[in-house]
Amino acid sequence: MPSLKVLRKRIGTVRSTQQITKAMKMVAAAKLRRAQEAAERARPYGQKLVEMFTAVTGGATAEAHPLLARRDERRADVLLITSDRGLCGGYNANILRLAETILRKQDCEVSIFAVGRKAVDYLRRRSIRTAAERTGVLNQSVVAVATALADELSARFVAGESDAVYLVYSKFRSAISQTPTIVPLLPVTLPETAAGDGRAVEYIFEPQKRVLLGELLPVYIRTLIVQALLEAAASEQGARMTAMENATTNASDMIERLTLSMNRARQATITTELMEIVSGAEALKG
Repeated sequence: MPSLKVLRKRIGTVRSTQQITKAMKMVAAAKLRRAQEAAERARPYGQKLVEMFTAVTGGATAEAHPLLARRDERRADVLLITSDRGLCGGYNANILRLAETILRKQDCEVSIFAVGRKAVDYLRRRSIRTAAERTGVLNQSVVAVATALADELSARFVAGESDAVYLVYSKFRSAISQTPTIVPLLPVTLPETAAGDGRAVEYIFEPQKRVLLGELLPVYIRTLIVQALLEAAASEQGARMTAMENATTNASDMIERLTLSMNRARQATITTELMEIVSGAEALKG
């Protein structure tokens, strides 16, 4: 059994760690509230954009715009979004594990656009080259970052440097639930027109439908990336808050166990001292 001094030192160390995890949980909770509000505010805009996109692309074909063109998938770009920091449970590991399913694709050359320090470090450790790396995204304008990424990915697709683009991120559901998700980004999938009562709605477009489609497609792609960045930020804070809460609880349990061990050690020490005193008294009597 460890000595009393060692046990006291361990309890002090665990208590210090518990204070840190408790503070980190509070910070993550405050950041989560703001990130969750931002993600939820962006969702209605994305839904309306999808409705507009559905109306504009009704009856369109893959030849209507270069971003709709479908080719044999021999080269693929992957936009991988992780966090810059750790201490958020299995958040990054789950995303990277999902991204591995694309990296293992047979007969397909994959280029990674890594967003987040954890993705960059993960790929470097495995000697996987990246087409682009971005860190500190949360400290920048999300729209500016999304615009730059959308423009670069779209340009590569139009130029034939890639045949498909995938978006890998974590979709926020709640503080305790984040779902790693793969979204096909390019070529843009033409949404199915709502069946409803079977009657198609005819719209009058100004400017012409083809011109409007050319303006709408880049906005549509950029919006998907913006939404993914906001969802990823909320997911990261939710995962970190949950991880720190679990760490704080585990620290409390460990302190209880160490305290019990210390009390037992103290009792054993006291018993030993009493036995020595009694033995000494008996020896003096003899």
